[in-house]
Amino acid sequence: MPESLPDFSSPVRLKYVKLGYQYLVNHFLAFLLIPIIASVALHLFRLGPDTIVTTVKSIELDLVQILCSTFVIIFILTVYFMSKPRSVYLVDYTCYRPPITCRVPFSTFMEHSRMILKDNPKSVEFQMRILERSGLGEETSLPPAIHYIPPKPNMEAARGEAEMVIFSAIDNLFEKTGLKPKDIDVLIVNCSLFSPTPSLSAMVVNKYKLRSNIKSFNLSGMGCSAGIISIDLARDLLQVLPNSNALVISTEIITPNYYQGNERAMLLPNCLFRMGAAALLLSNKRRERSRAKYKLVHVVRTHKGSDDRAYRCVYEQEDPQGLVGINLSKDLMVIAAEALKSNITTMGPLVLPASEQLLFLFTLIGRKIFNPKWKPYIPDFKLAFEHFCIHAGGRAVIDELQKNLQLSPEHVEASRMTLHRFGNTSSSSLWYEMNYIESKGRMKKGDRVWQIAFGSGFKCNSAVWKCNRNINTPVDGPWSDCIDWYPVHIPEVVKL
Repeated sequence: MPESLPDFSSPVRLKYVKLGYQYLVNHFLAFLLIPIIASVALHLFRLGPDTIVTTVKSIELDLVQILCSTFVIIFILTVYFMSKPRSVYLVDYTCYRPPITCRVPFSTFMEHSRMILKDNPKSVEFQMRILERSGLGEETSLPPAIHYIPPKPNMEAARGEAEMVIFSAIDNLFEKTGLKPKDIDVLIVNCSLFSPTPSLSAMVVNKYKLRSNIKSFNLSGMGCSAGIISIDLARDLLQVLPNSNALVISTEIITPNYYQGNERAMLLPNCLFRMGAAALLLSNKRRERSRAKYKLVHVVRTHKGSDDRAYRCVYEQEDPQGLVGINLSKDLMVIAAEALKSNITTMGPLVLPASEQLLFLFTLIGRKIFNPKWKPYIPDFKLAFEHFCIHAGGRAVIDELQKNLQLSPEHVEASRMTLHRFGNTSSSSLWYEMNYIESKGRMKKGDRVWQIAFGSGFKCNSAVWKCNRNINTPVDGPWSDCIDWYPVHIPEVVKL
């Protein structure tokens, strides 16, 4: 081999050593039991069938002992099955696809910005720089009220947007599942920034004439991670409500929250947030198991609100002119990284194979006892999951998680393409990403999916799903008219 080429033998050997170590640790119990079972079988073989039969016949049990043993076994099995948590299944879900009339290409967005902020060209230039580096594409959408010059973010327009995105998603879900409104036992709606009276959940009850004894909830102010909070709430309710269905709606209403001032930290959400919604049907009914797409495995929630800096990093406030907007702190990515660290510390022991947990433990002990300068071992979460759905909050969020979790470009493809096609749709973005993976034909039975979302407060929430069956490529849905175009190359800077 020419000396100019690197020696690949060492890393190859190291790779196989690591693979062998992982296989040994993960199958340690099997390696331990196989010799014992083999030795017992060999011993019985040497004894011969006559000796075994004689030994079995020599065991004397009376009727009372048999009945007591049977009762104990039945009692233990009954306690086990009664205390076992009910399985929660995601039967199906739908995502809202905005009409082409709501589309906002870069040229339209910047033209409107120049007209609205004509007295502050620096703010216009700032928005242009953000948009160039945002990772968004030309197909994202804003609600009709924002297309006016100036925008008309009134209550009527906000309710109109809510009805448009929520009702469309629910109608599609009922059509896909064959469900009727009377079959819904639990209703959960999460929308962070728009909380009218009556609530959005009451709006859904009124539209579909849901039962009077329905358990309805309306979550607001919980940011982009509220979708997973809704799933966690639905799971807890389905543990105490047998044979029930839960309808979960995740959305963010853009109309009343479009900022028209000059504060740069509050102009940033205008460049990233776009309209969207998702509707999910969760169930604990056994008969839904065969057709359900996914089974909910874990939900882990992390809240950093006790820290003042984390609490105020995403903050709704008024600017000096009295205009209300969302202030995004410069410390947002640092705080998000800290929240993610806490979340994966809890999630790791639940999902990682034993080999990764032992390596992490040995490295931690080594740093504490021997050398604090040892590089910390980052567990390989790719061994625990086949797919990753990272909240499409912005290019920086996806970049940071890809770097920290050592993910490949394919692992974050769904997140990047969702951001490009639909923008930041808040809590519903995870389901656009899930649908992207399905539309690409990559979701197979047994695959594990990790959803990670961040939200104001500051929160990092994650959910783990296991694919319950092979999923055919969807013929409808948000990606049906454009999936063949993706993935696309997204440059670092798009010159406007």
